[in-house]
Amino acid sequence: MFQAEIHIQQERYCVLSGLAERFDATYDIAIEEHHDHLVTFVLELDNATDEHVAFLEDSEQVERVEQLEPGRYLVTKRSCGAYSAIEQNHGILRRRNHITADHRVYTVLLFRREDLRAMIDEFREIGAVTLGKITRFEEPTHRLTTRQEEVVSAALDLGYFEWPRRLNSEELAAELDISRATLLEHLRKAESKLITAALEDGRHTDRTGFADQRHTP
Repeated sequence: MFQAEIHIQQERYCVLSGLAERFDATYDIAIEEHHDHLVTFVLELDNATDEHVAFLEDSEQVERVEQLEPGRYLVTKRSCGAYSAIEQNHGILRRRNHITADHRVYTVLLFRREDLRAMIDEFREIGAVTLGKITRFEEPTHRLTTRQEEVVSAALDLGYFEWPRRLNSEELAAELDISRATLLEHLRKAESKLITAALEDGRHTDRTGFADQRHTP
């Protein structure tokens, strides 16, 4: 498995880019779910105000905004295309992504060169693409907590990780008799733990068969 860092100069309008431009800010988002053309994520906004929230709620792209705690919001919006491109080409998006007014950085896990090429082709419809560094790593060895294992196992068994998903986060949460926010938190922590463990054991690649680290299609 490989990790690829993909940079996009955003050309297609997205409310997240609009938020960064409107308030002259940069921020991170932690992806929780992509399902049926909707993406759900945790938005981290330092010094957030009612004006920030109103900007999101007033957008036609945004379905829901829910405050989790000061400075952290759970947002569901229509995807602008990047997340669909990643999932349909068998990529796994690391949850944290950096957003500015016109620049995005996506870190994607993948298995095959052809999947990466297909992702880049689809990303071109969103903006100019630059491929950053690529690394290779072994399977993670860190174990999940018992509850995280239960949630991830149920998600696997019920088809939550399939494409297209057989059920969404609300339906999965109902199956487990927990809140949607609790479910997404368990999934986020489990995936973060597994990916972080893998990256800690990673080795910079010169054996992957990929071209040099930086490439502009």
